[in-house]
Amino acid sequence: MVKEFTPHHYWALILGGSSGLGLAAAKKLAAHGMHLCIVHRDTGIEMEKIREAFDALRATGVQVITFNVSVTNAEKRGEILQQLKALMGTDGRIRCLLHSIARGTLKAMDGETPLTADDFMVTLEHMAVSLYDWTSAVVQQQLFAPDARVLSFTSEGSHRAWKHYAAVSAAKAALEAISRSIALEYAHRGIRANCIQAGITDTRSLRMIPGHEQLLAYAQEHHPMQRATTPEDVATIVYLLCKDEAAWINGAVIPATGGSHIV
Repeated sequence: MVKEFTPHHYWALILGGSSGLGLAAAKKLAAHGMHLCIVHRDTGIEMEKIREAFDALRATGVQVITFNVSVTNAEKRGEILQQLKALMGTDGRIRCLLHSIARGTLKAMDGETPLTADDFMVTLEHMAVSLYDWTSAVVQQQLFAPDARVLSFTSEGSHRAWKHYAAVSAAKAALEAISRSIALEYAHRGIRANCIQAGITDTRSLRMIPGHEQLLAYAQEHHPMQRATTPEDVATIVYLLCKDEAAWINGAVIPATGGSHIV
């Protein structure tokens, strides 16, 4: 495995990197020599398995620091960036800020406990606005590399209606809009921002969606490759977008679906 990021002392700041797409991306970037700062929010029951995953990342030879806090906590955000700044020293810089937050409300609009405005706001704060909060904070701390990448995960639900998905759908649409604005307004700083639209992927987040079994079955039956997307498929796109050769990709929503979006 070529560790092309090692000589540059590059770091990835991953929001939501303890499972699913975020963890798969962390594994891929670590394998290529990128150090990792992972912010996640998990319960004590889940932490034993998560610690094992983090230890496996360290075993690749990169530095890994982790913080089990909410990404919307402004005070903690400042503390994390100060610790990261001290650890990176004068040579290290954040090459990749990856947003993989999946804290959203999955309620029907018409049900016994219908979706509320507060549900929308909490979901938007975690799954969309937090991308800007962290990007802005990293810029203010001057921690980005001269050629940095701000990446986030969106879904087909940003422009299609699924039952119980209204709050997350709104957040994904907002996430794409925020990403485009980052691509425009921070371009003079060398920051590229793109969203990756993952196909239907069997993750913990997907299993929380009512009817996810039908989504997976449909994806496998109708997919041109006759299978669903895997976290590793999406992680490879993250890695590719972090390479020097991807510098001219900016402000895009990139399908990582294997072709499912065309059928």
